[in-house]
Amino acid sequence: MSGKRFTKEEVLDYHSQEPRGKISVVPTKPTQTQRDLSIAYSPGVAIPCQEIARDPDLAYKYTAKGNLVAVISNGTAVLGLGNIGAAAGKPVMEGKGVLMKKFADIDVFDIEVKTQDPDEFITVVKNLTPTFGAINLEDIKAPECFYIEEKLKEICEIPIFHDDQHGTAIISGAALFNALAITGKRIENVKIVVSGAGAAAVACANFYLQMGAKLENVWMTDSKGVIYKGRAEGMNPYKEKFAKDTPCRTLKDILVGADVFVGVSVAGIVTPEMVKSMAPQPVVFALANPDPEIPYEEAKAARPDAIVGTGRSDFPNQVNNVLGYPYIFRGALDVRAKAITESMKVAAAKALADLAREDVPDEVLRAYGVDTMTFGPEYLIPKPFDPRVLLWVAPAVAKAAMDAGVARRTIDLQAYRDQLEARLGKAREMMRIIFNKAKRDPKRVVFPEGEDEKILRACQILHDEGIAQVVLLGDPARIEGRKQDLRLDFPATIVNPRQSPDRERYAQELFRRRQRKGVTLAEADALVRRDRNAYGAVMVALGEADALVSGMTTHYPEALRPALQIVGLRKGSSRAVGLYMMTVKRRVFFLADATVNIDPTAEDLAEIAIQAARVARQFDVEPRVAMLSFSNFGSTHHPLAEKVAKATQLVKERAPDLMVDGEMQADTAVVEEILRETYTFSSLKEPANVLIFPDLQSANIAYKLLQRLSDAEATGPILEGLAKPVHILQRGDDVHDVVNMAAIAVHEAQLLERGVELVRQSSP
Repeated sequence: MSGKRFTKEEVLDYHSQEPRGKISVVPTKPTQTQRDLSIAYSPGVAIPCQEIARDPDLAYKYTAKGNLVAVISNGTAVLGLGNIGAAAGKPVMEGKGVLMKKFADIDVFDIEVKTQDPDEFITVVKNLTPTFGAINLEDIKAPECFYIEEKLKEICEIPIFHDDQHGTAIISGAALFNALAITGKRIENVKIVVSGAGAAAVACANFYLQMGAKLENVWMTDSKGVIYKGRAEGMNPYKEKFAKDTPCRTLKDILVGADVFVGVSVAGIVTPEMVKSMAPQPVVFALANPDPEIPYEEAKAARPDAIVGTGRSDFPNQVNNVLGYPYIFRGALDVRAKAITESMKVAAAKALADLAREDVPDEVLRAYGVDTMTFGPEYLIPKPFDPRVLLWVAPAVAKAAMDAGVARRTIDLQAYRDQLEARLGKAREMMRIIFNKAKRDPKRVVFPEGEDEKILRACQILHDEGIAQVVLLGDPARIEGRKQDLRLDFPATIVNPRQSPDRERYAQELFRRRQRKGVTLAEADALVRRDRNAYGAVMVALGEADALVSGMTTHYPEALRPALQIVGLRKGSSRAVGLYMMTVKRRVFFLADATVNIDPTAEDLAEIAIQAARVARQFDVEPRVAMLSFSNFGSTHHPLAEKVAKATQLVKERAPDLMVDGEMQADTAVVEEILRETYTFSSLKEPANVLIFPDLQSANIAYKLLQRLSDAEATGPILEGLAKPVHILQRGDDVHDVVNMAAIAVHEAQLLERGVELVRQSSP
């Protein structure tokens, strides 16, 4: 096997480590007490049983059926291993379950059926359907797989999907959509040659017909050669559909003038000469695994104008089934579909094709170790580790199911996308709240680093999502050139501070604000001309922009200083505060101060706590504030602990509606049992979600350790306390960080415009 990056021993060790295999069953409800167990099992469980007996559809409400898929095989066509039997195929079926869970949060039971009799297999699967929301048939040889799927679809009321057939068809179909768009060819006019006549090959050919190809233009070969009319050897009804009245007998013969080659067969059967005989700008999908029908390099060398895809991850345009089945099942399950229709498959392919034309997030670029991916001949379909696939494919499938009338329930697609965001992580769920609020009234956000690639890519998303109106500072020609290079197309107000007609007015405003701080008019003029952060801060201060986001290319203090000096603090605030929103195991925490105040006093800590609570409420989180120390409620007498205790008292006096307590240790703040059993007197009746650290050093260490040593996700730094919304990025932040901070800034501007006070604060 070429391209192998592991040894036999490594693989066997991976699968045999305790616990053996790759899956387990984890309870999803409390089982800590006798009462829990009585509800989970006898006698309490009789109640949902009776409800389901009355209405079988209630199984979706009271059991895991609605998120449970069976991966079922008889082991007759396992990967490239052939008929190795049901038990030998079990590692593959477990692996399929792992991928469904990872990519779409679907639970799977793998079931290996010890029979090669199609009708016996059908009976087994039919009788298992009460357990599952859908069935994934896997690794069943052709032509029996066609018969099995057809019969099960006739008799079952849940989706039946043979991924070996349809997965390859859908993903290659998405790639074909885009390949033809690049070449300017229309699918109804192209000649398509399919090499192979097994499950995947026949499904691909049929799917291309659904996409609009004409039957007379779709040719097929198998191990005996061309499928032609009158051929007797090795034929079946599924092949017969594609038989042609032709004297051609070999793959070489029918590839002449072909626009598209799709190989789902064996390695090495296509030569460079055969590729050279194809039509201009041929599409070559050599999908045999692990070695394709023709190596990628040979196909490109023979025809540099060819668009080439394989089934391998080490070359462009990998046709990988994992881009399909997890998300197709997700969409089907969530509308409780009775079947997966042809229109649902086409919707999945079109969604994948459309997603490939979008800007690729930095997290995907990092995962694949590249600096850029841009739609074109070497990037036709998204990468498997692109988290956006869930958000594009599942809703497209769900909508198609509703349109086709096979959905048992109707869902709101926008709300559904929000739910899918939550499956990707709590941080995404929290930011979706802010995005939705921002979209209601987009505000003007100025970006001083207007020529930066990440800023520009973020602005495209902000425009597409309807989150913000973009203002870019920089040279207009350079900005437009960068947009063109990056294939971006969004409207923006572009201002060059060096040539702006407003420069003199801005200099006067800066001088007015800083003339008693040692700044002359000439210095103010020079500052707004050369320092875009200063220019942007004046824009915001004058209300000619609503918010500012900067810091991608400068050190944090350098970007923060103009905002503090020009925009200034909010009325009633004594300082700016920097905090992070952290999500850890689906719990949300706000950590402050992690970026601004190095060694705060008790008064400073009180202000930090009040500001942090305000941010929590922006995210619709009711704050429970813990003032952290190394001491628990006076257990250690030391000035550092006493400072925190004093700060706690000040917060209670200044913000009487705020739930706050301290001083307390970090585990006391976040572990419910400690609060409930040891410190029953505490004002916190539930674990804290706003953690106030005694100094910047401890907060910065804590958030970085959480981020690096756990699965915690960090959003921020969020800057709070200024008169107008300003956020300072960290150098090296990703595009999604820019988008997040801009959305937060827009929401803050909305609150400011409405005069919303998120924390009631008495005068100190």
